[in-house]
Amino acid sequence: MKELIIHEAFWQLFPEGRINVLVVKNINNQQTIDSQPLLDQASTNALSFTQEESWTDNPVISQWRQAYQQFKTKKGARSSIEALLKRNKQGHPVKSINPLVDLYNVISLTYGVPCGGEDLAKIDGNLNLGLAKGGESFLPLGAEEDSPALAGELCYFDNTGAVCRCLNWREAQRTMLTDTTQEAILLIEAINNEQAQRADEAILHLQELVAATLGVKGEIYHLTPTNTTITL
Repeated sequence: MKELIIHEAFWQLFPEGRINVLVVKNINNQQTIDSQPLLDQASTNALSFTQEESWTDNPVISQWRQAYQQFKTKKGARSSIEALLKRNKQGHPVKSINPLVDLYNVISLTYGVPCGGEDLAKIDGNLNLGLAKGGESFLPLGAEEDSPALAGELCYFDNTGAVCRCLNWREAQRTMLTDTTQEAILLIEAINNEQAQRADEAILHLQELVAATLGVKGEIYHLTPTNTTITL
C-alpha cells in the first residue's frame, strides 16, 4: 500500500498548515463533459481575490509570496494559485484539459487555494512532502530536459524523483493526470487558519463535483501536525 507522508519540515515552516486530500478511484477520465461553464463561472468568482490595485496587496498573493520565502526555490517560482489568478486577472480564460484537471481548476479559482492532482498508479512507492536533498529527477510539464530539485526545496517526491516542485509550483510529466488516469490523488494546501477554512470548504465542493461529474465519490483526508500520514 502507498502512503502520503507529510514530513516534519513542512509543519515546522507552517505550523498552521493543512493538506486536504481527495483520493478517487475507478475513474473514467475519458468522459466528454462540458466543463467550460463551470470554469467560466469560477473565473468570474476568482476576481474577488485580486481586487487590490497593487498585485502583492491581495492577501492570497502576499501570503503565498511570504510562504515561498521560507524555503529554497527556483528563481521566479510562484504558487500555482498566484499563476492561475494572474492569468485570470489578465483576461486569459482557463480552458478545458481533462475532467479531473478541469474540476480542480474550478475549485482553485472559486476558493483561491492551490489545487493539484497526481495519477496514483504512476507514483513510485510513497508520496512525500518534505525538503529535497537536491538532484531529484524532475521533468516538468511541457519540457524536454530534466530540471532536478534543489537542496532545501520543499517539494513532493517519490522513489523515482520529484513529483511537484516548490510545494505547488510545477508538476512532473511522469505523474500528471491524463485521460487514461483511473486512480487520482487531489490535494489542496493551506498555510494558515484562514486559508484552512477555505480549503475545508473547497475539498468538500471538489468531492461533490467529482461525484456529480464522474460518478465516483472520493474519500477525503485532512493532514495536520497531529495526523501526518495516510494510506492511499
